[in-house]
Amino acid sequence: MIKVGIIGAMELEVEALKSRMDAANITTKAGMEFHEGTLNGVNVVIVKCGIGKVNAALCVQILADIFRVSHIINTGVAGSLNAELDIGDILISKDALHHDMDVTIFGYQPGEVPQLGLREFPADERLAALAKESCEKVNPGINAIIGRVVSGDQFISDKDTKNRLISLYQGDCAEMEGASIAHGAYLNKIPFVIIRAISDKADDTSEMEYPVFERAAAKHSARLVEDMIQKI
Repeated sequence: MIKVGIIGAMELEVEALKSRMDAANITTKAGMEFHEGTLNGVNVVIVKCGIGKVNAALCVQILADIFRVSHIINTGVAGSLNAELDIGDILISKDALHHDMDVTIFGYQPGEVPQLGLREFPADERLAALAKESCEKVNPGINAIIGRVVSGDQFISDKDTKNRLISLYQGDCAEMEGASIAHGAYLNKIPFVIIRAISDKADDTSEMEYPVFERAAAKHSARLVEDMIQKI
């Protein structure tokens, strides 16, 4: 049975989706409210996980253990690392990695989780394709590309750090939850995709840009999710 777990870090990233649900039943685990019901006729569990990688990982495990979700979609906003991604555009994950994991002293690649055997957690190709198709339908005129999400417990707001993430990881956007959601989904063998609307440029202007554009960016991402779940 299809049951889609939809995760947003902040309320503004999931509020529109929750408002359109039917027959929502709320379960509280680890301080998170899991809203279980249907959205456009599809069984879903929608949850605000909170900000940061630990919150995100806990959320995925609860979705796997308690709700037995078949797919995971992470919706939200991010800072652009790619010159082709402007504010309001959308990045759909090809893969995701932890930019704040560093065990290079023991011969691992920057970002590689020791003893796991991989650095990048690959998103489900079909979900990524569906997301791009839905974006073209519901967000006409908005640029959407498939690329790499890099995550760490850090808001990126200076050019030096931004350039480092581009150089070391070839990241297309930077945020604070995606790689942990990807990591948890990979370990639980759950197909996933991360969808990020660009809210800022992840540089010295981010402090001014982010509060202005985050809500509009989140709406673009949520509109895409609402359409794509019908095609899973």
